[in-house]
Amino acid sequence: MPSSLPAPTSANDTLYLQIAERIAQPIRAGTLARGERIPSVRELARQQGVSLSTVVQAYRTLEDARLIEARPRSGYFVAARAPRLPEPEPSLPPPDSRPVDVSSLGEQVMRLATDPRYISFGAACPSGELFAQDRVRRAVSRAAQRHRASLCRYPIGPGHELLRRAVARHALGLGCQLDARDILVTNGCLEAISLCLRAVTQPGDVVALESPTYFGFLEILESMHLRALEIPTHPRTGLSLDALQLAFDTQPVKAVLAVPTLSNPLGASMPLAERRRLAQMVAERGIPLIEDVLYNDLAEQDDRRRAVKAFDTSGHVMVCGSFSKTVAPGIRLGWVEAGRWGAQVRRLKAVHSGGHTELLELAMADLLTQPGHGSAYRQLRTTIAARVDEARGLIAESFPRGTRVTDPAGGFILWIELPGGLDSTALFEACLAERICIAPGTMFSATGRYRHCIRLGVGGRWDEAHRAALRRIGEIARAMAERSAG
Repeated sequence: MPSSLPAPTSANDTLYLQIAERIAQPIRAGTLARGERIPSVRELARQQGVSLSTVVQAYRTLEDARLIEARPRSGYFVAARAPRLPEPEPSLPPPDSRPVDVSSLGEQVMRLATDPRYISFGAACPSGELFAQDRVRRAVSRAAQRHRASLCRYPIGPGHELLRRAVARHALGLGCQLDARDILVTNGCLEAISLCLRAVTQPGDVVALESPTYFGFLEILESMHLRALEIPTHPRTGLSLDALQLAFDTQPVKAVLAVPTLSNPLGASMPLAERRRLAQMVAERGIPLIEDVLYNDLAEQDDRRRAVKAFDTSGHVMVCGSFSKTVAPGIRLGWVEAGRWGAQVRRLKAVHSGGHTELLELAMADLLTQPGHGSAYRQLRTTIAARVDEARGLIAESFPRGTRVTDPAGGFILWIELPGGLDSTALFEACLAERICIAPGTMFSATGRYRHCIRLGVGGRWDEAHRAALRRIGEIARAMAERSAG
């Protein structure tokens, strides 16, 4: 189903969003068919009596929502969308917390993601072909030339000031006004999350999180001997705040760990009003929210990029991010602004891993402040949106009848619900025999649920061999379904 348009956040937004909605309505209704040409920018500006820039902004909004597409030297057309598939049902995890005991399945899936003998959809890792590799290389080279002495200095402290200032500037796009002095550079987003959990929990404490959730979070909780309380989650709108409120009322929740934008594995994004409510809820209860904003820059709509941290007035939101999915996967740098727990997180960082390679920090600061950085995000979003649509089309053609699949408004992860109780672990084993790797749903819960689900990452290489492999996964699942029915 085509993505909805963002709600206006100010009076200035109203005009272009009104025009975008006038085009969107007949597309959703089918009055404007896929591939049909729509008026040019000049034609629509003349028809509506508005400026060219207003129409450009409206068309850009429609492109971000994947309702229209621009064709070079031809104009704008209704986007070709994959056949519609129903989305998975909202999750219904058990109401009590569980000790985490995840198996080595996640380790196996991640290992196969880098094995050239396998075609892998198991990891949520973007391939280098999605990024401007020469741009990254030049930034690293400039840093080495201009700051060669940094290679002979022992790094101590929260991170280079230039990078922390660049992160603070970047956070403005998330709706956050952060003080660079409060930002701590980390070894990726997972270290930032680990440090936050260490600062606010003790072994045996209960942590509330989405269900299903990223298996890396479960591994962290297991290593810290924390209990996971999985909260019902909608595949489109994310964490159920009513269920979270009930958990606050009935369970000894010590922290919330959430991905409000493009959650992994569902790809859900919370509405703006829910983000505001979540910030208020944790402030009222004095419970820290550890917010992962790793995927925010991949969201197709501006309002979905706005972090919960933007509504935090009490310091109860600890925001964690990285640029490994959007700028340079090979520069494993993350960041955290830990609110009222900033001093504790900084001390833990100094104890556990110390500083980083200053040269890479300077290279990342360079990348984040270069002109055209925003347009690179836009190009990345456009590329992966086309890929996700193509993958959803292949799933509709190849997988058994009754399959459900998410339609995320950004990112490169799909969550598939198999029909008839098909066992995704059995599907995983059958695919491995043909050197194809998927991620079974049991990886994403501490409860043993989601055995009938799989996660597919389409951010890696994408060529005819991968398309054929995706079709083959569907054929294997279809054969399994037929045997089960017989």
